[in-house]
Amino acid sequence: MRGTCRTMCLTRPENEPRNPVPADDSFFMMQKALQLLEESVKAAMRQRDGSPAVSGQPVLERFTAPLGEVDATRWLSAQRLFPRLFWMNREKSEWIAGIGEADRIEISETGPNDRSFLVLDEAMQRKNPHARYIGGFCFNNLQKQNDLWKAFSPGLFILPLVSVEYRDGQASMSCSMWLKPGDDRQKALEQLLLTLSEVSAGDAPEAPAIPEVTQVAYCPDKTRWIENCETILRNFDEGKLDKVILARQTELSFAGKVPAIRFLLDYPFPENTAYRFYFEPAEGHAFVSFTPERLYRRDGDMLETEALAGTVTKEALKADDSAASELLLNSEKDIREHRFVKDTIYRELQPVCSDIDMQEQVGVLQLNRLAHLLARCKARLLPEFSNDSTVLRQLHPTPAVGGVPREKAMSLILSIEPFCRGWYAAPVGWLSRDAAEFAVGIRSALVNDDKVYLYSGAGLVRGSNPESEWEEVDQKIGDIMAITQQTS
Repeated sequence: MRGTCRTMCLTRPENEPRNPVPADDSFFMMQKALQLLEESVKAAMRQRDGSPAVSGQPVLERFTAPLGEVDATRWLSAQRLFPRLFWMNREKSEWIAGIGEADRIEISETGPNDRSFLVLDEAMQRKNPHARYIGGFCFNNLQKQNDLWKAFSPGLFILPLVSVEYRDGQASMSCSMWLKPGDDRQKALEQLLLTLSEVSAGDAPEAPAIPEVTQVAYCPDKTRWIENCETILRNFDEGKLDKVILARQTELSFAGKVPAIRFLLDYPFPENTAYRFYFEPAEGHAFVSFTPERLYRRDGDMLETEALAGTVTKEALKADDSAASELLLNSEKDIREHRFVKDTIYRELQPVCSDIDMQEQVGVLQLNRLAHLLARCKARLLPEFSNDSTVLRQLHPTPAVGGVPREKAMSLILSIEPFCRGWYAAPVGWLSRDAAEFAVGIRSALVNDDKVYLYSGAGLVRGSNPESEWEEVDQKIGDIMAITQQTS
């Protein structure tokens, strides 16, 4: 059964702010919003109607207060309620910072990713259309997830208990309560009120700095990497494969526990055209991705996706944006690599979409250190396929993180890579019943107490050079390495 939604918004407080003079405007607005939310919850406690025990179906109660311009990452870093979550789109026009858990959708069993996507979609049909869940999947649920990823289920999506959001040009603070039939509404409201009283307005001490790196290790090491690349190149020569994405895990050891939130706070290139995804289900265990790659955006039956592949490293070549574009657009190897992605996406969408508009002229996406070939695509999902399980099944993994042909490439990756990809290169993002946006979780890090594991990959096609691909991976993790003060 689909849950109903009861929303309450207040625009001014009934009393003065809870605390005296604020430290700055952002802090003051957060204080005021928290007071408004408390007043909303108190007002709801005085209402005895709408109990899920009476209505017989789940109820989402959501309370919202307006905000002006605020620093959401600073607010998030001040919180001690977990999970801590953050999402920002590439255009920086939409973001959400969330803490706590009003509801969750968790997929714990192993099996094909297609099954996980279907389970998620079935669960979402029972949720309220206004509820927006944040989370992700593992790259390949046929691979046994190892202890490094123990805090991350094969699929996990969280409806935050308290969130600060920016959407449609407006910022707000909200708290959510998901009540199932039989739940005690008054007790749930009392608990929500208690939680709000413990939420910081952003005045907690700054998170400590990242400790010193004591050791760097690679899995695979460079010798094994070259051997793996040569194995893949032989498959190309034998006509078995056209493209494979080979990834590397870089393990950083630190002198003490790493405050994961610093990766979000200290991202050195805020103007980069990249998504920011942060998921910390338990303190000290977080997955963070600064990815340039959209998997898709869905609004109803309208779909936006893209082909992103082919790379030049501007620093290594001492190239500016113009020179990088020229190099990419005249590189036979990169054009061929990108065409595999573009053609595959078009082919995968044909059975489930109409009006597919794939950009003919390939453009270039400029980042701080890198540039990539890009072609955007818009399509309309057919009525029977207007759901996220269909889109996820058709698009993941794209040839930009898997390979061509898909199944053979996935099988080879599983057999040749000596580590577990976990959530790296998997769909990460948010979804509601009627809309969703997923990015591809590349350029990413897994934080586990005093260790951080960096993940990135390189696209191998016929003619690829293993040494160059190793250097490309170094460039792709450069932004995250800069946060650890290993590079500038």
